[in-house]
Amino acid sequence: MIKINLSRLMGERKLKISDVARDTGINRGTITRLYHETAERIELEVIETLCRYLECTLSDLLEVIDD
Repeated sequence: MIKINLSRLMGERKLKISDVARDTGINRGTITRLYHETAERIELEVIETLCRYLECTLSDLLEVIDD
């Protein structure tokens, strides 16, 4: 299973979904699905944009965990 750590990363920086959407240009719905871990697929461009915006690595944003 892949865990999306966007909510934790945003919480640490006190960011709202609307802040990230406005600042990155990523669709609000996409960020909401990632935040709530309901996304079924993610575009590589979105991952790259989020990592650059949050100044984090891919492994900070996504991690594989055992079920």
